Amino acid sequence: MKLILPIILGIAAAALAVALFLTRQSDNALLDTANTSINDFSNRLDSAQTQLSERNGSLLIVSNNLVESQSAVLTFSNQLMDAKSAVAAGAEQITNLTRQAAQLADVQALNKTLNRNIMNLTNALAEYAQQLASTKSSLADTNLVLAQAYKDFSLLENRFRIDVAERTVLERKLRSVTELQAQIDKLKKTPAAPVTEATIYAGLDVEVRSNGTVHVITPN
Repeated sequence: MKLILPIILGIAAAALAVALFLTRQSDNALLDTANTSINDFSNRLDSAQTQLSERNGSLLIVSNNLVESQSAVLTFSNQLMDAKSAVAAGAEQITNLTRQAAQLADVQALNKTLNRNIMNLTNALAEYAQQLASTKSSLADTNLVLAQAYKDFSLLENRFRIDVAERTVLERKLRSVTELQAQIDKLKKTPAAPVTEATIYAGLDVEVRSNGTVHVITPN
């Protein structure tokens, strides 16, 4: 009995030692695992911090780019406003040019009408000039005819006055018995030549043409 108890105690101590060893081994394994996990977590934390720093840098770059983009957008907006103002001014200029072009077309049409009227007036003036020249020529001929007629009339008037005077003298002689008797005695002694058309106009300074018109001959 005395031997069994020590043996049992030895076995129990051995078992306890084994259990302690195993527990220690397990604890060491767990500790290694925990250390490994902690190291891995630490490494991950460093990597996360690095990534976070990189991301912060990226965010800073993005923020700077965003600020630059906002500035570019503001510049573009200003340029767009300027472009809109330029387009509006260009549209107004185009409207003014269109209006001026329409006015120019009206002026050109009016100019064509005026040129056509000027041409018509020029042609009319040319015709009037021709008519005036023809009228002047006709007036010159008429003046010549009138001058000749006035000259003939003066000669005829002068001749008429002479004829009237001669007829008055002849009539007075025919009314005088003495003169009439003397003329009868003269005709008895020297009979007159036969009366013909030539003897009628003889000495009257006139020329009878074949068409029956009479032309006064200018006396010498």
